[in-house]
Amino acid sequence: MGISTFILLFVSTVTAQSGAWGQCGGSGWTGATTCVSGYVCTYSNQWYSQCLPGTGSSSTTLVTSTMSVRSSTSATSIRSSSSSASATSASATATSTGLTQFAGVNIAGFDFGCTTDGTCIITGTSGPYPPLPSYGGPDGPGQMSHFVKDDHMNIFRLPVGWQFLVNGVLGGTLNSANLSEYNTLVQACLSTGAYCIIDIHNYARWNGGIIGQGGPTNAQFVSLWAQLATYYASDSKILFGIVNEPHDLAVTTWAQTVQAVVTAIRQAGATSQMILLPGSDYTSAGSFISDGSAAALAAVKNPDGTTTNLIFDVHKYLDSDNSGGGGDCVTNNIATAFQPLATWLNSVGRQALLSETGGISSTTCAKYMCEQIAFLNQNSNVFLGYVGWGAGSFATEYALSLTPTNSNGVWTDQPLVKECFAR
Repeated sequence: MGISTFILLFVSTVTAQSGAWGQCGGSGWTGATTCVSGYVCTYSNQWYSQCLPGTGSSSTTLVTSTMSVRSSTSATSIRSSSSSASATSASATATSTGLTQFAGVNIAGFDFGCTTDGTCIITGTSGPYPPLPSYGGPDGPGQMSHFVKDDHMNIFRLPVGWQFLVNGVLGGTLNSANLSEYNTLVQACLSTGAYCIIDIHNYARWNGGIIGQGGPTNAQFVSLWAQLATYYASDSKILFGIVNEPHDLAVTTWAQTVQAVVTAIRQAGATSQMILLPGSDYTSAGSFISDGSAAALAAVKNPDGTTTNLIFDVHKYLDSDNSGGGGDCVTNNIATAFQPLATWLNSVGRQALLSETGGISSTTCAKYMCEQIAFLNQNSNVFLGYVGWGAGSFATEYALSLTPTNSNGVWTDQPLVKECFAR
């Protein structure tokens, strides 16, 4: 071997390394399996290993040995191996605990009939379909109990239409009968020991009008939240999701609306619960910074001037247009969404929650979803968790359904839950 050839091979070996936070392993991965100086290749799951801050030997040997026995190993023992690897990850870096605080799913049904212009039908077969057997719907409480017990989930998002809660009266008081119905689901969630997100599923609108921007006034929206916050002020495991997926609005003006809601919630006595702050562009994680949502919402404060428990709310699907309606998954969203967002969150010392994500049941979607969740786990200092879309009243035939089936008291999960969401 000539000296020039040796030098060329040496340079190639040195440069064939993944950069900081880059992928360095996983099923089907053909890229570099070592990391640049100061980072170590850290196993997360069968689909994904990442270069995390640390020193010492790479964990690629662990990845290889774990993968080699996967086909003949039970899911339980594989998760145990993953947990062990995650523990190694946690000790290698001070930036992550190895798992996000939260993992769960949406329990849909009270939002049925709501469209992206903020119109929500509240009566008839096109309206809400409560995931409650006592109201003629699916067994949402049973699903949540199963998810907690068998899949180790600990958070559920409970979408509901604004119109339903006030029985169609804009600016009106909470309708006692409708609130009681919705609260049955909330209490079933709380009874599992999980955290529960109150999600107003109205896209920052009421019947086509944008809140605070020509549609409902801020005062009318604040009235809704002041009442809800008063009602749930004593429940420490309630999270307040201000509104689902704002879009096509003036971001700086929207931030003023969000500020008014935060102030009202705190003044209503809910002083310690988390509040989820949604940006524009359907609160996409991929455009949260570029559309100005990050900068505008970063200025929102609690009445005492702090940002304690003010969490950025983001969504991200795995299809080409981030709608969740695509035929398959094309990305794990890491390079285009979650890595840039993690960098920004670290720079400002804030956190975000992925409160909607999903994909169809396919090998490709399982691969990308597991990679995405692995990245969130490995950056759990800035990402509080993830919530899949969705279970509850969704039929199992629905493309994005995470609804488990129940046969004589035995619950069976959808493939994507087994592969990626369950812990």
